[in-house]
Amino acid sequence: MGLEIGIEWLTLIMFGSLVVLLMAGLPLAFVTGGLACVFLFVLGDERALNIVPSRIFPLMTNYQLSAIPLFIFMASMLERAGIINEMFDVIYKVLGGVRGGLAAATIIASTVLAAMVGVIGAAVVTMGIIALPAMLDRGYNAKIAMGSIMAGGTLGILIPPSILAIIYAVVAEQSVGELFIGAVIPGLLLSGMYVAYVLIRCAINPEMGPPIPPEERISGREKIRLMSNMSAPISLIVIVLGVIFTGVATPVEAAGIGTFGAIIVAAIHRKLDWQTIREAAVTTLKASAMVIWIMFGATIFVGLYVLEGGQQFVQNALQATGLGPWGILIIMQLVLIILGMFLDWVGILLLCVPIFVPIVKALGAEAFGLSDPDDLVLWFGVLYLVNMQMSFLSPPFGYALFYLRGVAPPEIPMGDIFRSALPFLALQVVGLLLCMFFPEIIIWLPKLVYG
Repeated sequence: MGLEIGIEWLTLIMFGSLVVLLMAGLPLAFVTGGLACVFLFVLGDERALNIVPSRIFPLMTNYQLSAIPLFIFMASMLERAGIINEMFDVIYKVLGGVRGGLAAATIIASTVLAAMVGVIGAAVVTMGIIALPAMLDRGYNAKIAMGSIMAGGTLGILIPPSILAIIYAVVAEQSVGELFIGAVIPGLLLSGMYVAYVLIRCAINPEMGPPIPPEERISGREKIRLMSNMSAPISLIVIVLGVIFTGVATPVEAAGIGTFGAIIVAAIHRKLDWQTIREAAVTTLKASAMVIWIMFGATIFVGLYVLEGGQQFVQNALQATGLGPWGILIIMQLVLIILGMFLDWVGILLLCVPIFVPIVKALGAEAFGLSDPDDLVLWFGVLYLVNMQMSFLSPPFGYALFYLRGVAPPEIPMGDIFRSALPFLALQVVGLLLCMFFPEIIIWLPKLVYG
């Protein structure tokens, strides 16, 4: 037989060794999986290793997860076809005459991009390459420019088809479609708050975001003609989200439609060749493999922890704080935000959600003023997505900050990138609080769609 270790010590040793190895720069997927196997062997015997296939196999055969490579491929195809550059160009010319118009255009373009892409890095990097030089050349304040790119880029986590939402739904055993619909209003709310903030800041201080000079502006007729160029990609988004929301197709089928549609859109824009398809396929392979490997590793790690009584331990520890349901919810959110500074989103999801969701269910819907237990799970799911969006912007290790560092001019110091994220981080906190205290923001649309 293996060693007998108390759950308190086990928690400390398991998560302590996880932190140490991650800080040493080892990849999350192999750290979680490797540690899990070591602990399985130490705590049990060779038979305990049977937990490995039993945790991984259900993920390998999960139909919902096949949406992930399809959505990533759809995004890669649209990116390779130059749709994103064109879209920014259109919105930029339509809004350029307004103070702060380019920063607002960046956020709006990122919002549309989020509805196509669902992967964060792509949005931040693409917008950093296209929008940042455009704004800096026009004399924009660097902090407003960078902040709007990062804040807009993180919307991909929230606005469907978000890959994170698909994985969350699989782990929490929830409907992907409902989670998608629940995230729409919070996503648009945050996007609207960012745009309002940028426009108000630039209205008060026009030097932060000067309008483009009159000779570069275009007539109303030109604007309409430009908008019509974007009809193919926009109708693709409408079709993909439309078939999910109306229940005509499952998210996986919708992803298939989207992938096929993306190939057609690339053909319409005369960008369809073997090179494009090959690059998109390789990107898809790399991104999907990373996500799936992290899922394998983390699910064994958490499976072992739960098996050893970890979930009960966390639940008792939270209840011992004596803070009541709202206090426990806030502690969970803080844990997610703190983890978000150090870990990547798939890892946080697989380490926390299997432990947190049962605890939230145990607290009961009535504790939060909700009538239906299903609403509770949906509400917590979308709160989780909003939290993860914050984690991308939070210094010191927020991913969006480093994605932008990779494409920003070298003379911009890292400190400025950190500071540019702070006002938008504050807006996200406001958005999170609104979603927490007014659950209707999340629940209203799914109720309307599904009755």
